[in-house]
Amino acid sequence: MSRPETLQPLFRSLHAIKGVGDKLAALLTRFFGAPEGQEAIVLDILMHMPSGTVDRRRQVGIAEAYLNQIVTLKLHVDRHQPPPRGREHIPHRVYTHDESGDMQLVFFRAQGGWVEKALPVGEERYVSGQVGFFNGEKQITHPDYIVEPDKFATLPLVEPVYPLTNGLSSKALAKLVRQAVDSIPVLPEWIDPATMNQRKWPTFTEAMHSVHLPENPGEAELWGPSRQRLAYDEYLAGQITLQLLRSSMISERGIARTFNGSVTSKVASVLPFKLTDGQNQALEEIRADLAAPERMSRLLQGDVGSGKTVVALMAMAAMAESGAQSALMAPTELLASQHYKTIKPICDAAGLGCALLTGKMPAAERRAILAGLTDGTTTIAVGTHALFQSGIEFNNLGLTVVDEQHRFGVHQRLALSEKGRHTDLLVMTATPIPRTLVLTHFGDMAVSVLKEKPRGRQPIDTAVLSINDYDRVIARLQAKLHEGAQAYWVCPLVEESETLEVVSAEDRFAELQKIFGLEVALVHGRMSAAAKQDVMARFKANEIKLLVATTVIEVGVDVPNATIMIIEHAERFGLAQLHQLRGRVGRGSQRSACLLLYKDPLSETARARLDTIKSTEDGFEIAERDLELRGQGDILGTRQSGMPGYRLAVPDVHRHLLEFAHDDAKALMQRNPALTGDDGEAARTLLYLFRKDLAIPLIRAG
Repeated sequence: MSRPETLQPLFRSLHAIKGVGDKLAALLTRFFGAPEGQEAIVLDILMHMPSGTVDRRRQVGIAEAYLNQIVTLKLHVDRHQPPPRGREHIPHRVYTHDESGDMQLVFFRAQGGWVEKALPVGEERYVSGQVGFFNGEKQITHPDYIVEPDKFATLPLVEPVYPLTNGLSSKALAKLVRQAVDSIPVLPEWIDPATMNQRKWPTFTEAMHSVHLPENPGEAELWGPSRQRLAYDEYLAGQITLQLLRSSMISERGIARTFNGSVTSKVASVLPFKLTDGQNQALEEIRADLAAPERMSRLLQGDVGSGKTVVALMAMAAMAESGAQSALMAPTELLASQHYKTIKPICDAAGLGCALLTGKMPAAERRAILAGLTDGTTTIAVGTHALFQSGIEFNNLGLTVVDEQHRFGVHQRLALSEKGRHTDLLVMTATPIPRTLVLTHFGDMAVSVLKEKPRGRQPIDTAVLSINDYDRVIARLQAKLHEGAQAYWVCPLVEESETLEVVSAEDRFAELQKIFGLEVALVHGRMSAAAKQDVMARFKANEIKLLVATTVIEVGVDVPNATIMIIEHAERFGLAQLHQLRGRVGRGSQRSACLLLYKDPLSETARARLDTIKSTEDGFEIAERDLELRGQGDILGTRQSGMPGYRLAVPDVHRHLLEFAHDDAKALMQRNPALTGDDGEAARTLLYLFRKDLAIPLIRAG
């Protein structure tokens, strides 16, 4: 079914909006994070929520305009005092008055005579801005608005404030927003009238109008009826998608697998350790799913270092006993290679054919691997999403294991369920996820949790230090490396930034090279996969003692001899990232240390994050704290990482609405699984509005 014609105005290219040329359209496409190869559309503007409002309703006389207040004044322009020629650092001053007092308007670097045109001597103008004082005189520096009396209606007395990007002004965005709101078509209502009355919610169109064009600040508040309504809509679209995904998994019959223990016992005997109770429990749950006639759709949650890969390997070994193949999919070639290196020796010892398939292999090698997949001699294939490209044929694919690393969202699961029609699905995540977010992103899946770490893992000593202690840190690091230790030094940026006062990985590498010479190397995301792998291989072989890196090493890197993790500008990282990075050490039998270096001044949130990491290693506790601290943040990773980020809902404010949306979506799908009739049409409209239309083909006919 194609998109309803009524939605066409919202799916137009931004070029359809007055005032948007190629340059602005390209800027907005980047800013809104449109999918690769696609342009931003009118709907993107609508979904770009304000972060607050400016209240300009205080219209008083100059005498009652107090310091730091935002006021709107009707002023009489008396005279201009431009700066003397050649003294551009002196501001242009405009002297004005009303019946109650005098006010100066101040403009720095005001060239081209526009100030004189905007404020003609002898005329009146409405001026809005923040009141300041200089030499005992009241002034407004660079007023936000200057309008003629007959155009007063164009001055927004309650003005939404939006997140912006370089090259996009708030006034330009406000014009686009007004046009986007005006183009909302008549939409069917997907919330039943009783719920609307009970919660006193406006319609979708009214809610958008209140949030983007408020008449008072309360209309745009996060906890106000309009924003709550929109947050619920976003949650509901996600929950209907998950219900469709779940019903499609169940309706597509799986295969009831049988196991005889011949392969799993071999793999278990080759492992250098015994499985933990948690790993055994997760395996039992997976085996039970595989033995059932329905397709498995299971999420394996485990903290950093809890041994998820071994559980996945045992599941793939069980699948081999039933005569089927498995595919292990990682988000990057680096991680795919590491998984392969971990499991290949075990597979060899247990007699399992295991192959690595990446996009950059020689043609002859690739052909040989593809032949092994087609004839079934390769039982386990490891690779990236390239495993599911056209032209790759499996003999009998039974299980897909996805190493999610917060990059495998609902859209990817939908696409994958199209590929392997009867395959079972196991998604692993190293991000411990709070229950509410499991419901949001994995509501279609059963969940297994690994809480304990494998035996022998050492705790990690975590310390927080100011960057002012740099010399002390270097001296201690020299001593440790001299004793045979290896260390990571992580920086937030690859190269120097003009806008952020942050030490880059390249700068820090150059500094540390002066001290450590050839013992230090650099790895970051802009390097080629081969160059990254070469550096990582040398680090793993202990040829490199100190590895300077960006967060490219956040997931999957396993070097047991590395016992020191130094994170510079730790205040700039999220809790989940800090926890993941710390998890790169403490992987061997030696005691490890993590040092969080921060730069003053620290915000309250940054201090709370660093205190949390210092006080606990429990990933689930950290995840719950992260949810409290991040507000707008999405613990599963930002929109850039491919997870469905929220645009309208703010988890810590709107969390209670998620349960409602979950229950309402479930009730809708039980009542009307084919989404027919008026409520079905409304639900489909909602899915299109929130870009969940990949789920539409999953709606079962009749």
